[in-house]
Amino acid sequence: MFNRDTWQEIWHSIKSNKLRTFLTGFSVAWGIFILVLLLASVNGMQNGFYKQFNDDATNSIFIYPNATSKPYGGFEAGRRIQFKNDDLAFIKGSYEGSYEYISPRFNRSVSAKYKQETGTYTIVGVSPDHQLIERTVIESGRYLNKRDLRERNKVLVIGKQVQKELFKDDDPVGQFLIANGLVYKVIGVFSDDGNEREESNIYAPYTTMQQIYGNTDEINMIAMTYNPSYDFTRALAFSNTMEEVLKRRLVIHPEDQSAFFINNYAEGFSNIQTFSNFLTFVAIGVGVLILIAGIVGIGNILIFIIKERTKEIGIRKALGARPIEIVKLILMESIVITALSGFGGMLFSMGVVALIAPIVDAPAFSNPNVDNTVVIICTVVLILAGVLAGLVPSIRAANVKPIDALRAD
Repeated sequence: MFNRDTWQEIWHSIKSNKLRTFLTGFSVAWGIFILVLLLASVNGMQNGFYKQFNDDATNSIFIYPNATSKPYGGFEAGRRIQFKNDDLAFIKGSYEGSYEYISPRFNRSVSAKYKQETGTYTIVGVSPDHQLIERTVIESGRYLNKRDLRERNKVLVIGKQVQKELFKDDDPVGQFLIANGLVYKVIGVFSDDGNEREESNIYAPYTTMQQIYGNTDEINMIAMTYNPSYDFTRALAFSNTMEEVLKRRLVIHPEDQSAFFINNYAEGFSNIQTFSNFLTFVAIGVGVLILIAGIVGIGNILIFIIKERTKEIGIRKALGARPIEIVKLILMESIVITALSGFGGMLFSMGVVALIAPIVDAPAFSNPNVDNTVVIICTVVLILAGVLAGLVPSIRAANVKPIDALRAD
């Protein structure tokens, strides 16, 4: 391996057969390039899917009231279902060990004003648990607390977009905001990485909102998270049981699927996981085919290399070269070509992925990336397999009798 003459022979062979060298190297580099792009694309799709759920806790459940589609219990079809505080208390009391956090939502659209700036926004009445359900990040100030609920304080937590549009360069915390003619105190500013539209919302205590808007006990929806120790089966069983119980409580036909909707993220994540596993399986399958194609290509080219050098091999053997020396020379030349082209293709493809990853950010495709360890292993496997593919023909060539080799065309 450290023989200078051997390396000079390898370099001379490469220079003398530029096209052959290019074809061998290109087949290796192209196989690695396609494999890296394929793996990065699969990861990009998986990241996009998970990003769509990143706005909320992964164990979230949302219950939306609607209208009945079947008559039942003396009520006609089309009855509007309305959740109330009692329904929230019922869920809390009935499923204490099955949920982690729970919050109502009471939404109203308002015209908000600060100094000379105005805008239309949605004020969402929630409880303190809502911060953990929505993964809300407090940038300054604080979030709502139990005291705000109990005392029905007229306080607000505004999104970053609201801060940008109304307060400009002013610090909103401690300032007063007028919404539909009522004065509220801003106590915090929040951000939401998963959903920028959420940053245009304003949060207030739901008890305050109910008192201001009709002194009612109605709520628009219920948000909660199930026990994080639950697996997929228990999570679905919990939401299914809750649906059955709520239908009995609200006098809804057991088979009525439109009276209210339960969106359990467990089901969504299960579907995503299944699809992600399928994509990974496809990527591995295609990757194996690419590696096999690269190995076959390298093997075919090595066969032609050996055939071209049959007379040279015969002369070497006639001059006393041992078969093992001939095999080592051919394989070392192959290793040099495949290693350089393989790692070159790997670095180029990873550079392309690193270049495009920061600028690709779509709902279903985000931050394509690839595990460096996987790529390096695949590159090394392709190089070794390509070399092994030429081992058999090189051994056969080395065992040819000198007289037969010299007669070859």
